Amino acid sequence: MTLAPESPPSVAEERRTVLPASRPRPVEPAGERRRSLALRRATDTYALLGSGAAAASLTALLFVWLLPFNGVIGFLVVAYALFLGLYALLVSFDEDGPTVRDRLAGVVVRTVGLVMVVALAFVIVYTLWEGRRALPHLNFFTEDMTLAGPLDPLSAGGILHAIVGTLEQILIALVLTVPAGLVCAVFLNEVPGRFARFVRTIVEAMTALPSIVAGLFIYATAILALGIGKSGLAASLALGVMMLPIIIRAADVVIRLVPGSLREASYALGTSRWRTAWHVVLPTARSGLTTSVILGTARGVGETSPVLLTAGFTAEMNADPFNGPQVSLPLATFEFVKSPEPAMIARGFGTAATLMALVLLLFVLARLIGGRAPGKLTRRQTHRRVLASRRDAERFAGRTHTRTHTGTGTAAPAPAAAATSPAPTFPVPAVKPDRSTP
Repeated sequence: MTLAPESPPSVAEERRTVLPASRPRPVEPAGERRRSLALRRATDTYALLGSGAAAASLTALLFVWLLPFNGVIGFLVVAYALFLGLYALLVSFDEDGPTVRDRLAGVVVRTVGLVMVVALAFVIVYTLWEGRRALPHLNFFTEDMTLAGPLDPLSAGGILHAIVGTLEQILIALVLTVPAGLVCAVFLNEVPGRFARFVRTIVEAMTALPSIVAGLFIYATAILALGIGKSGLAASLALGVMMLPIIIRAADVVIRLVPGSLREASYALGTSRWRTAWHVVLPTARSGLTTSVILGTARGVGETSPVLLTAGFTAEMNADPFNGPQVSLPLATFEFVKSPEPAMIARGFGTAATLMALVLLLFVLARLIGGRAPGKLTRRQTHRRVLASRRDAERFAGRTHTRTHTGTGTAAPAPAAAATSPAPTFPVPAVKPDRSTP
């Protein structure tokens, strides 16, 4: 029996791609479970709750039976220290050293954040609670203290003069410091050099300037040397000295975050340095610059000592910031609270609550004005852009018509004819092959 010779494989068979056989999935050994990749597991929750309960129990045992300790602050400190130790011990049963340290760091950071939130809530709630007697009275916001004394009830007198003084002083300070601060921040980033480094060093040093020093500086230069007199303008200058370094420092950090590719693209189009800063850098960093102005406002609106040195104190209404003493909300709070009378103390806490509401209102307005994303326009700005684009299109069309009419002596052809006219062709010379080379 003879076997026929095997025929050689065809070209189609040679080009055929042979896929490898699929490998079978490995079978998990018995007794092992696939570990969950969730960020929060049940064991983490049990470790937190168990550590907290054990720490509270051990601290109570130490304070009540074993050691002569007492006090709420000491109890919380000892309980928290025991909680960290017990939590690290429980986590170490299942995790390695780096994971234990990471869990401890996360717990500490969350604890600090919780403490800050609780402290802020306590300050707000306590201020509102202490000022609850003065806030319901309408005269508290519509009258001044000209006809009211320390022994008068809360139905007489108010803080209208302090509200007006604070608004005028902070607005004048913002008018002086916001342009100067933003220009200085742009200079520090767009014009680097030795002088820029020197200015940045001075600004960083001025951020820690005590408020009383700023008040004394304006008192010596503006009041004693120039003879301006105690007024709201002098207080605004003192507040501006406090606000300016905060605005410059925060704006400097924000402008540094603008990508350098945006500047390079603007320079590649032939734009100058200052037009790049005005049309590219500042719009991109608008939200951060608004935050810097908010930080500066928060620093200046709560200052008391500069206003006391430069604006004096008055119980009457003075809406002229350029003449006569003028009081602010922080200064009125200081004067009210130091009185031993309960009615004046209630007025002081009500003034503090009004100051917090005023700061919140200023922050909301600042966010509404400058909190839009880069490139996002309002409806009015979009409408103006559309009208400007139409005017530009009409101007370009008129310019093209004029050039065509001047060059040919006839009217310009219709746009449709110009669009359908064939493009000019140019003869292309034939290239002969070079036969000299092999």
